[in-house]
Amino acid sequence: MITILPSNKLVVSKIQKYSLQKKFDKQVQLFSQNPLHPSLNTELLAPKEYGIYSFRIDLKFRALYIYHKELHAIEVINITVHYR
Repeated sequence: MITILPSNKLVVSKIQKYSLQKKFDKQVQLFSQNPLHPSLNTELLAPKEYGIYSFRIDLKFRALYIYHKELHAIEVINITVHYR
């Protein structure tokens, strides 16, 4: 299982602002068990050398994160609006 590091103030404020707590918690739980689960739509963002990834919270929002290999953990750094 992958560890999820505590969220920073920006992430917490966006989760509260957009009422995403329940959805975020569900997706984080799913991510910790299987980061490549199809409903997460996990992807490496460009430019790839920055190592920033994202996973889907719902159809409108995505969580941006960095993977810390040495800790086998991710750090969610932002929540963004994502239209398909």
